[in-house]
Amino acid sequence: MTTTSIRLPDDLKQRMTQAAEHAGQTPHAFMLEAIAERVAAEERRHDFHALAEQRYARILDSGETIPWPALRDYLKRRLAGEALARPKPVQRSAD
Repeated sequence: MTTTSIRLPDDLKQRMTQAAEHAGQTPHAFMLEAIAERVAAEERRHDFHALAEQRYARILDSGETIPWPALRDYLKRRLAGEALARPKPVQRSAD
């Protein structure tokens, strides 16, 4: 494990120390958890954007999409408890 120094403004250090105390943690454990949560959130965001880019590329390659009215109707009916087949993609119109 490596050591990293961090400079905190006095007011932030005081707030962090109090928050750690309320959480029943040491300030060190509190900071590690906060950093780990932020890193995980950024990794999820990155994965989300990468998946969105892949899906958009597939749409551009295939030219197929599900029109919003059909998808909206499908989602409403699924939320109402209906068991439905997914809507079929159709060739999108040229932009």
